[in-house]
Amino acid sequence: MQKNLLTVENLHVSIEGKEILRGINLQVKPGEVHVIMGPNGAGKSTLANVLMGDPQYSVDSGKIYFENDDITYEKPDVRARKGMFLSFQVPEEISGITVENFLRFAKAAYTGKDIQLLNFRRELKSKMQELDMDESYASRYLNVGFSGGEKKKSEILQLSVLNPRLAILDETDSGLDVDAVKIISESILKYKNESNAVIIITHITRILQNLPVDYVHILAEGTIVKTSDASLVDEISQNGFSSVLEEF
Repeated sequence: MQKNLLTVENLHVSIEGKEILRGINLQVKPGEVHVIMGPNGAGKSTLANVLMGDPQYSVDSGKIYFENDDITYEKPDVRARKGMFLSFQVPEEISGITVENFLRFAKAAYTGKDIQLLNFRRELKSKMQELDMDESYASRYLNVGFSGGEKKKSEILQLSVLNPRLAILDETDSGLDVDAVKIISESILKYKNESNAVIIITHITRILQNLPVDYVHILAEGTIVKTSDASLVDEISQNGFSSVLEEF
């Protein structure tokens, strides 16, 4: 039986004394695509940030395991080196470091290997072409002056170059036009294989149309109220969350 890549057990999380996540349980195996959906304020982004170790949140009880390692209280850089990746809903702008240098240093830190500049530049150029990104962005400061869509493509570029074991994508499709969503969806599909896994957090369904979804989880009021297969995406598209939340 295949071991879990990520295991979340009865996770309770708060911020400034207010409980946000109320007993989250989740198991993700290599090769799987999980989708987490829910109304605004349900705790979706909180879950993503907590999985990556955001220190502003307090884990009150429960456990997070990555493979066999208890990472409940590990720092974000430790989780990243283990192979976890988070695409932010609102990517940060970082002055003083170019996209190319950021990615080269990040890949060296993740793999523990020296990254040959010329080979890396060829790889980066190829990845940027796949995302329909102008090569000039490689020499620009990370996300500085980028449009919303360009920032989202920059996040997926990072995913493509770093090739982590687990990708957590927090509303990567928000604010994008149809063509950009299609390009990003294709890049995610190229990344996915039987050794890694993807968690997609979204409240719309366009990005899911070309992706093989294994499980859909509905998050409401800090807890997962329903888990099903990809057919649940169609139900939400047609009826919204009301039909699911009525059961809850």
